[in-house]
Amino acid sequence: MSRGLAVTLAVAAVALLPATARGDGLPLPVDDAGPTGVTSPDGSTRYVTLPAASGAVVAKISTGSGTVLRSRALVGGFTIPVVALDSTPGGLSHDGSTLAVIRPRAGFPRSKTTLAFLDTQNLAMRGLYTLKGDFSFDALSPDGRTAYLIQYVDRTDPTKYRVRALQTATGGLSPRPIVDPHESADEMNGFPATRTTSPDGRWAYTLYDGAQDGRPFVHALDTKDGKAKCIDLPALGQDVYSLHLRATGGTLGIIGPKREVASVDLTSYKVSVPAQRAAAPAPGAARRRADPDSSAPAGLIAAIGVVLALAGAGLTLRRRRRGAVTPA
Repeated sequence: MSRGLAVTLAVAAVALLPATARGDGLPLPVDDAGPTGVTSPDGSTRYVTLPAASGAVVAKISTGSGTVLRSRALVGGFTIPVVALDSTPGGLSHDGSTLAVIRPRAGFPRSKTTLAFLDTQNLAMRGLYTLKGDFSFDALSPDGRTAYLIQYVDRTDPTKYRVRALQTATGGLSPRPIVDPHESADEMNGFPATRTTSPDGRWAYTLYDGAQDGRPFVHALDTKDGKAKCIDLPALGQDVYSLHLRATGGTLGIIGPKREVASVDLTSYKVSVPAQRAAAPAPGAARRRADPDSSAPAGLIAAIGVVLALAGAGLTLRRRRRGAVTPA
């Protein structure tokens, strides 16, 4: 299957599903963390969004007692965002002061994106902004003053993106994307498989599948200073969607179902692999390098297959005219 066909099927597959089903790892930008919402760093409080006559209600709930501590009606549908296809929730600043919610997409691409930022003490609205173009939420700075967004820059390919910074107090959007100074902005592509953050909430580490060449990488975003580092990874020997990340003691571990498959020194960004894996390439790695069209990940293809099977007969894939999303 070619990468272009895989992307087209992914767009069509997600368009068939209701918004409540889009937080389960489908290969498209998704917005809804579902009924579990997001939990505060100290584990004491959970924030959820629920459908309501007004559009949505956001609730602040004690995880110990289940008591609803605060709630607020929001006009229009809003949800707590996810930041990776494994349904990792986002939207809460590390200091617990700010909650971001987003109006969920009806399809891809969308012509405008609406986000709101709430004070977690009383759920008062701090800012409500509508941006021209298609964005998804990515991260908040530890103090909640800066939000980082993923901007999709190709109407037919959701793997192509830019990282933009937005000031939550004013809605001001950075004129330029945040890019690793040693990389080209055009190299930023892929689906976010999983996410973890540093213990202090400053760094957001996202594992991408590397849709263009089948080579995974970690996007390290400094949410305090607005800087980024892309860390290329070797062939990991298994489906990238089966992995998760763990950041401890200056090291980022890339963890498989049974063992750690690679680690990154977060000072030098040197990547190490276990000795038993270093001697041989991953199965299929040579074939993927020789055939770029085979780079669609197995997990992505499997997810598409399940969705198309559930959709049944009568699915029509319409070819979209290629064109860039107009930057905000």
